[in-house]
Amino acid sequence: MIRCLAVDDEAYATKIIADYIGKIPFLELVGTTTSAIEALTKVQQGDIDLVFLDIQMPDLTGIQFLKLCGSKCKVILTTAYPEYALDGYEHDVIDYLLKPIAFDRFLKAANKAHTQIMPVKTASDAIPSIPNQENPIVQNSSANDYMFIKGESKNKFLKVNYDDILYIEGLKNYVSLFTSGQRMVTYQTLRDLETQLPQPPFYRVHKSYIISVDKIRMVDGNQVYIGEQPIPIGETYRDGFLKMIREQE
Repeated sequence: MIRCLAVDDEAYATKIIADYIGKIPFLELVGTTTSAIEALTKVQQGDIDLVFLDIQMPDLTGIQFLKLCGSKCKVILTTAYPEYALDGYEHDVIDYLLKPIAFDRFLKAANKAHTQIMPVKTASDAIPSIPNQENPIVQNSSANDYMFIKGESKNKFLKVNYDDILYIEGLKNYVSLFTSGQRMVTYQTLRDLETQLPQPPFYRVHKSYIISVDKIRMVDGNQVYIGEQPIPIGETYRDGFLKMIREQE
């Protein structure tokens, strides 16, 4: 696990970062603080791997923090001011996130951290590696035929074999993965999940549905059947989907 600290002089901003950290299996929230000096003390104690750090703070700026902490930890800057990007990268920050921070952008930064931090951590701190760094929640690579999704409790993760998935339904910030004998629900958007699944066999056919092409029984008009389950084909996705189907003839 990568031990994280969220630092921002605005408490609501640390809550957003803390919430994002909680959604990512290989990140562990050690704490939040609105004081850069308190954060520096924690870092110097050696228990922090990664700091999500605001730049504009009253007692100690993010740039000053970087100079003082040296190589004690890795840093991802979070700020509303793009003009500080160059200064940040000159101090070897992992990434530079502009507020308001979208979750998918946060995921990308987290995976950069995973790439840089995990190889130097001890085996006892590590979790199963995630070869495809585009995805922090779902383990996915050409070498793997499975993924992990977050379960209903804080530290619970479920392994799902790609070949077992029939289709996936999205509802706001949740997705349901349907297999032949189970429905699994996880906190994630369908859009985020779509970018992580291997294509093929997975294909989005509707704003609310992704299907496994391997599990199609029949396509009939504006519906595709996965077993006996009809799935609507959305107008936005219809042409691309039908083209893909015809290419398989």
